[in-house]
Amino acid sequence: MEQKEKLLTKKDIRRSWMYWLGTCELSNSFERLQTLAFAACLAPIFKKLYKDDEELKLALKRHLTFFNTEGIWGSLIHGIVIAMEEERARGEDISDEMITGLKTGFMGPLAGIGDTVDWGTIRPIVIGLFLPLASAGSWIAGLGPFVIVSLITSSISYYLWHLGYRVGRKSILQVLKDGRINQFITASSVLGMFMMGILSSQYVKISLKPEIVVNNETTTIQSYVDQILPGLLPVTAVFIMYYLIRYRKVKYTNILLGVLAISLLGALIGLF
Repeated sequence: MEQKEKLLTKKDIRRSWMYWLGTCELSNSFERLQTLAFAACLAPIFKKLYKDDEELKLALKRHLTFFNTEGIWGSLIHGIVIAMEEERARGEDISDEMITGLKTGFMGPLAGIGDTVDWGTIRPIVIGLFLPLASAGSWIAGLGPFVIVSLITSSISYYLWHLGYRVGRKSILQVLKDGRINQFITASSVLGMFMMGILSSQYVKISLKPEIVVNNETTTIQSYVDQILPGLLPVTAVFIMYYLIRYRKVKYTNILLGVLAISLLGALIGLF
């Protein structure tokens, strides 16, 4: 089979990835969200592929339509688009609609995968690993999660970016249809929930201070609650917050303010 000539170098691909990684969340707007970052990271690629100014303008204009996805896993789309633009520059019959349709069709599914894996699993697990250090007052706890999460997600983004370019349009279908990605997401979700359970039991502390007199002995109400089920109040608080988030769609900030208000009020009246 005849090997097609490459118009782009590894340096071109790597540089466009670095542009995206540094700007994907900088140009967000309600009108077009990540569109400007998408076009900006591909601009050096287009300058190399399209020597004619009119073709360059059309290429940039082609990628100024609405675009929004999860920055890490969405990198797969960029790699594929670069491969398609390179084929188009070589004279292959690839229409604007084909490129735009691919972006529009896959930015949603990849955003869902990225939110589940990056935000719902990797970040909570890494942050959880550093909580003991934070409790001990170590400054490493403030820097470690940021560094480690950045390294992990950057590595994923780099791999997907190059996978998309190397395999082309088939890569995105390969990733989405491959049963292993669903297994990975399920395993990650279970691991994330497992870690949340551990963190909740370790760091959610609720204890009732009021005392009662029984048979001339003073004891706390908390001791009776512990006899029923140790850790009943913390796990109840966790499930109440889960219910509010999952079924009532209450914002996290409102829940945090509510927890703060209840904590202050409870401490003021001597309940906690």
